[in-house]
Amino acid sequence: MELLKLFIQSVFIDNMVFSFFFGMCSYIAVSKSVKTANGLGLAVTFVMLMTVPLNYLLENYVLKAGALKWISPALEGVDLSFLSFILFIAVIAAFVQLLEMFIEKFSPSLYNQLGIFLPLIAVNCAIMGGALFMQQRAFATVGEAAVFGFGSGFGWWIAILVMAAIRERLSYSNVPKGLRGPGLAFIITGLLGMAFMIFSGFQM
Repeated sequence: MELLKLFIQSVFIDNMVFSFFFGMCSYIAVSKSVKTANGLGLAVTFVMLMTVPLNYLLENYVLKAGALKWISPALEGVDLSFLSFILFIAVIAAFVQLLEMFIEKFSPSLYNQLGIFLPLIAVNCAIMGGALFMQQRAFATVGEAAVFGFGSGFGWWIAILVMAAIRERLSYSNVPKGLRGPGLAFIITGLLGMAFMIFSGFQM
């Protein structure tokens, strides 16, 4: 039950886009097409699902103060937390590289559609934010970290799909010239962010 609450909270209440506005560059740029947005959303969800629990293990068994005592009691005083940013990014970049090769091999059309935004998942602040929130919230188990990572990625996926669906619909509308493109997208994002604030009133 607690894991379900954590999942719902990370998807709706602490949505990476609508609560923290993380990952906005690719969110705005790729949300012109539902098909492309779906592919990127799936990729981001996969990377977050894999990297957040892996970075949790790295944080708790290698990096933080006393984490190395499982190797030897003499290492209990070692604190490698200053390496957190570098190693978190390295783990994320490694999984993004594997994902990029997989998509290029099995879905060349999606690979071409995503373009530069596929390798840029490695520096997507939503994914790095997931690792840092995991670190900040100090989850008790790797299972909680995995659920949080999946929920955060899934929430980002929902956000970009909703935006893509709205923008595709708007392409058939007579939008004033000054609002076409990113301008209207930011306005819609703000409105969706306010709509998602409804979920913050839920008791989790």
